[in-house]
Amino acid sequence: MINGFTADAKVELPQHVAALIARRQKVMGSAYRLFYDSPVDLVKGKGVWLYDTFGRAYLDMYNNVSCVGHSHPAVVEAIVRQAGELNTHTRYLNESVIGYAEQLVSTFPEALSNVVFTCTGSEANDLALRIAKKCTGGSGIIVTENAYHGITEAVARISPSLGASMPLGSNVRTVAVGRTQAERQQFANRVQIAADDLKRHGVQPAALIIDTIFASDGVYADPVGFLAPAMEVIRREGGIFIADEVQAGFGRTGEAMWGFSRHQLVPDLVTLGKPMGNGYPIAGVVSSSALMDEFGRDVRYFNTYGGTPVACAAAAAVLKVIETEGLIENAKRVGSVLDWGLRQLARQFDLIGEIRGVGLFIGVDVVDAGTRSPAPALASRIVNLLRQNGILISASGPAGHVLKIRPPLVLKEDEAAMFVSALGDILHALTQNSAQTTGDRGLV
Repeated sequence: MINGFTADAKVELPQHVAALIARRQKVMGSAYRLFYDSPVDLVKGKGVWLYDTFGRAYLDMYNNVSCVGHSHPAVVEAIVRQAGELNTHTRYLNESVIGYAEQLVSTFPEALSNVVFTCTGSEANDLALRIAKKCTGGSGIIVTENAYHGITEAVARISPSLGASMPLGSNVRTVAVGRTQAERQQFANRVQIAADDLKRHGVQPAALIIDTIFASDGVYADPVGFLAPAMEVIRREGGIFIADEVQAGFGRTGEAMWGFSRHQLVPDLVTLGKPMGNGYPIAGVVSSSALMDEFGRDVRYFNTYGGTPVACAAAAAVLKVIETEGLIENAKRVGSVLDWGLRQLARQFDLIGEIRGVGLFIGVDVVDAGTRSPAPALASRIVNLLRQNGILISASGPAGHVLKIRPPLVLKEDEAAMFVSALGDILHALTQNSAQTTGDRGLV
């Protein structure tokens, strides 16, 4: 028994939750999806905690959007203050918008000195593709085989993780990240093969775009430096390298502000999103002035809500909180505690395979104890059992068997230990349950 639930417990939806689901389906349609077999009806958030209509607390081990914690008072105060003064678009001069732009680019290598604001990471990646195609004269795009880069028409066509119902563009080639570190050392070779195939079909390569933590591919951080040769390949072929920092950025790795930094490289373009405003919509593209000038000579870009004073106030508060609260260092310290605890579980339970990641972004393979093959159904079961016990995570990867753990950066060591303990209890219950039902055959 785990906090009132067994490994086989079926949870009946509360009446009001079932009613909300029905109302949502009727008015919002079937394109939307909900997390968990028993969806959570949330009404409040604070720090790493979320609260439902019953007042029950949930430890949020998944939400990188509120990177400095849900409802952080400094961010809330900045939004309210600026909203009470002015909120308009970037065709007017505004000191706070320019000031934030200066603060942001100061966190990047010197060569990356320009920023264009958008509302979402999808818009940022869409704009990055436009810049790449305009400045290189090519149209070929290389992505990883289970990448996710957004939801606009153009970006969805470079997002294989959306599935077969969203076909990739004819100018898109996919490359495997590599399951082992040795295979990842050969990543640049696979990028070269993809570039050669594009050219063979009369398509000039324009860009290699990489989520620098490979979140949808299963979370791959190491070996350090394996991306640098791939960047050199795409540049040699006349294209540019785009680092998608929507997942790895803003200190999540615990080593630097940006995920690309740990690979000792300077991208041509960097795209930002989700955590930038701690939940307030703001995103952007960071570039060299030369590349942005080349794009801007012939193309005007305008985004009504991208980079408003309120959005920039929220984003500036995020940068300040990351610095003053030492959240990059916290991600490293608490991430180490989390990683150590998970590795102890892997020694105890055959259901856990490889553990990958860095800082407060960790992927845990859930596998069949006998064959060691991916076990997506079991991963889903673990995710739902954690939800029943007040902890929220999700799963990703090509097979859907990788537990994706990426809490707000304010996570404390005791909260990390709480998660590890709950996961251990669930793994123990699943192991016991399987032993009772399979006898000497072991887990299935």
